[in-house]
Amino acid sequence: MPQKKATLIGLLAILLWSAIVGLIKNVSEGFGAVGGAALIYSASAIMLIFTVGLPKLRTFPRSYLIIGSVLFVCYELCLSLSLGFTHSGRQAIEVGMVNYLWPSLTIVFAVIVNRQKTHPLIVPGLLLAVAGICRVLGGDQGFSFSEIAHNVMDNPLSYGLALSGAVIWAVYCVVTKKIANGSNGITLFFILTALTLWLKFLLSPQPPFVLSPEVCISLALAAMAMGFGYAAWNVGILHGNVTILAAASYFIPIISSILAAFILRSHLTVAFWQGTAMVSLGSLMCWWSTRVQQA
Repeated sequence: MPQKKATLIGLLAILLWSAIVGLIKNVSEGFGAVGGAALIYSASAIMLIFTVGLPKLRTFPRSYLIIGSVLFVCYELCLSLSLGFTHSGRQAIEVGMVNYLWPSLTIVFAVIVNRQKTHPLIVPGLLLAVAGICRVLGGDQGFSFSEIAHNVMDNPLSYGLALSGAVIWAVYCVVTKKIANGSNGITLFFILTALTLWLKFLLSPQPPFVLSPEVCISLALAAMAMGFGYAAWNVGILHGNVTILAAASYFIPIISSILAAFILRSHLTVAFWQGTAMVSLGSLMCWWSTRVQQA
């Protein structure tokens, strides 16, 4: 496959992933947080079976099967449930922004675990990303710790899950690269995530499904965004320009906020966009700190 075409397919994955926040929240409105997530990952798993194919488990390193599965499933549970349990569209967008700390954390963990050389620029980059999250959560009050605490305590479960997910995904990105040995278990991981969610759905009280055309369309779009997103990213990473894709991925918080605001019909303030820009810029600084050192 030509590199330019593969790169465009990889960029399409970024666009698809950016729509996830708004779509998951929409689906949860009709099917509940757990039921909606279970339906999304089930449909996505079916799509991945036909696009990526079933994995040949015998060829996978055992450490990758166990550690990779646990980390991936835990992250996807944190992501989907953190969004599903939010109280409003605006809160879902804020929770999604907390999750986007993972790019900065991935670079930091890569430096610690792999002893990768880096420029001191990584420190202000991480601090800027964290400050951006605080700016988002502070609302119009800016860096008001009382306002941040008030927002977080309104729904500590969602914000806690989002932060946990950011840490878990950063660990997943660093660890699986060392133990996967070129294996791609994405289809298996989606199947396990769906099964885990259905188990939780069956073992705990759940709200009744409230069907509507909008919710059903959101479910179909969320499943495609998840399933095709991972498939497209795999093509881009294998055959495209990895440098362009890596740089573009750090703009996901901005693209995601734009799409989520449109899907959820939420008005986002200037302070929110300032915080979002800080998160993206901080992530780019962390990434660039490793590029400068390599150069």
